[in-house]
Amino acid sequence: MATDITEAEKKLNDVLEHFHEEAKKLRTGRANATMLDSVHVEIYGQMTPLNHVASVKVVDAQLIQVQPFDPSTIEKISASIRDDISLGLNPADDGRVIRLPIPAMTEERRKEVVKQLYEKVEDANIAMRNVRHEVLNTAKTQKNDGDLGEDDVNRIEKQMSALMEDYKMKLEVAKKVKEDEIMRV
Repeated sequence: MATDITEAEKKLNDVLEHFHEEAKKLRTGRANATMLDSVHVEIYGQMTPLNHVASVKVVDAQLIQVQPFDPSTIEKISASIRDDISLGLNPADDGRVIRLPIPAMTEERRKEVVKQLYEKVEDANIAMRNVRHEVLNTAKTQKNDGDLGEDDVNRIEKQMSALMEDYKMKLEVAKKVKEDEIMRV
C-alpha cells in the first residue's frame, strides 16, 4: 500500500518532468538551443535530429548559430529549419554556418504562446488526475477484495490528496515562471 503512494509520486514526478520538457519548446522571444530540438534533417535518406548533424550554439539573446559537421548539408539543414512552421525562423547561411536571428515577439504572439502554455498545463493536470484516479481505484478494489481495511483506504486517500496538492503547487510555480519568461519584453 505504501508502494502505491510511492509509485504515484514517481508518476506525478514524471508528469511534471514532461511538462518542463514541453514548456522548454515554447518560444519566449529569446534565443534558446532547445528551440531546435524538434528539427529533423533528411541526411543520406533518413531523418536525423539536427543536433546529430550540426552543433547548435546560442550567440546572444537574439541569435542562434548552427554549424554543420558536414558543410555539404548546409542547404538541407537551412531548408529543414525554414520548413518548421512552428519555429517561424528564417535561416541565413554563408556556406559555413547558419545564423538564425530570433525576432522579437509581438504582444499578440506572446499571448498565443501563453495559450499554448495553458494547454500544456491542462494536459499535465489531466495526467495527474489520472494517476490519482488509478491509485484510488486500486485501493478500493483491494478493499473490496479484503486486502485493505477502511482505515487503510482513508489513509491512502489523504496521502493522495496531500501529494496532489504538492504537485499542483509545483506545476503552478513552473507555469508562472514560464509565463513570466514569455511575457518579458
